[in-house]
Amino acid sequence: MSALLPPPARSRAVQRTLAIILVLNLAVVVVKAIVWQRSGSLSVLGAAVESLLDAMNNGIAMLLVGLAAQGPDDDHPYGHDKFETLGALAMVGFLSISCFELLRGAITELLTGATPPTPEPLEMALLASTAVVNLGVVWYERRQGRRLQSQLLTADAAHTAGDVWVTLLAFASLLLTRAGWAHADAVLAIIVAVVIAWNGWGILRETVPILVDARAVDADEVRTAIAGIVGVRDVRRIRSRTAATGARFVEVTIGVAGDATVAASHGLADRVEQVLRDDLAAGDVVVHVEPTDEHQH
Repeated sequence: MSALLPPPARSRAVQRTLAIILVLNLAVVVVKAIVWQRSGSLSVLGAAVESLLDAMNNGIAMLLVGLAAQGPDDDHPYGHDKFETLGALAMVGFLSISCFELLRGAITELLTGATPPTPEPLEMALLASTAVVNLGVVWYERRQGRRLQSQLLTADAAHTAGDVWVTLLAFASLLLTRAGWAHADAVLAIIVAVVIAWNGWGILRETVPILVDARAVDADEVRTAIAGIVGVRDVRRIRSRTAATGARFVEVTIGVAGDATVAASHGLADRVEQVLRDDLAAGDVVVHVEPTDEHQH
């Protein structure tokens, strides 16, 4: 993984990525809308709506990234990076909508026995080309998400991956309609809905711990890391969390000799900070120093 960019540069890189993807998604929407107009297929219409939702997500995400990149202020002393995590949760909402619509459409088709119209080869080729574009978008966005350590890009890539499945479902529907199996797309839609739901669950597992400030580093690891520092008599309190950028924040209270000078205590705190940065990849470390009674150790 490459070194994390400074917040302003990272924000610009994420926004550039989203702008490129927005243009590609809008192009896909136009192509799918044309195919729908020519074929009258409801599955293609659903795929077009799904792609339009992707494009809307990109626009919302660009605004969220701008908010997340703002530095600390009086009202947000720890910065605004959790806005990006909120954006990732919003993507889960959109994934849920997609899942619900797929299930509703599949059940309706199974109950009513509706038969899609017979498609033309040109319409199938155009629809297949949009799947290729979507696959390229997923690959590019996932790569950028890892490089920039952006949960928002990773979440949006998962949503676009769902769009690939919807597109393949629409293509399968057109193909099976020509082969005389018009109702098979309902079964495929249920499978796709399960895949989308699984993607949403994966995003929740990554974002909720950040929002609730779940522990980033095991307390025993912190104690082990600083156990060899001469002068640190005990570790009284350990807290840690992870930011949306992946940076680790660690706060620890150490006990030192009651007669230690301010300079000596400050030096110990500096050594603890450096050890935690080196051994546990902590990006921001705060060390509190308290005197320890001679009889406690």
